[in-house]
Amino acid sequence: MDVHLILRRDGAAGPQVLLSRRAGAVYASGLWHLPSGHLDGPHEDVVDALLRETTEETGVLVDPADVRVAATVHHRSPEGGARVGFFFEVRRWHGTPQVMEPAVCDAMGWCRLDALPAPMVAYCRAGLDTYRAGVRLAVHFQLPGDPIAYDATKARLRMVPAVGDVGAALPGRAARMPAERPVEKGSGA
Repeated sequence: MDVHLILRRDGAAGPQVLLSRRAGAVYASGLWHLPSGHLDGPHEDVVDALLRETTEETGVLVDPADVRVAATVHHRSPEGGARVGFFFEVRRWHGTPQVMEPAVCDAMGWCRLDALPAPMVAYCRAGLDTYRAGVRLAVHFQLPGDPIAYDATKARLRMVPAVGDVGAALPGRAARMPAERPVEKGSGA
């Protein structure tokens, strides 16, 4: 499981999010990404992991009461590894964001939510696109050979509507519905 921080502020041209550029001998080096990380073990829940990763990577402190769920993405990488990412929005914090781990991050900055930089990790972009659409759950399954960096021609994001959503109105929703089949009497389905 992964946690991703959407540290958001209002800018003159619209909402901005904090992004960092991965560097060194790490996955997706040279690509932009949200501050993020993994749970440290069974003692840590997703909110605690977010708070720890936020401080470790950006130096800012966040009160748990200021954490809001933004989106969840079930992701499969081009190599076939699967994971679940929890994306959280935070609009209040203490401190000034800065690069705290220069061995794995060489830049950090505020970017407009509607003008994200390239190159960006496709999985991170999927989470931000899901968040921008106001959807809570998405599936982002990449195929072997797909790039790690976001490529609009290989955008494999499928947003999953919530109860009460009108599915056809969701942005980016693929029309891949299973074929209808008759329900057998007494099957309980």
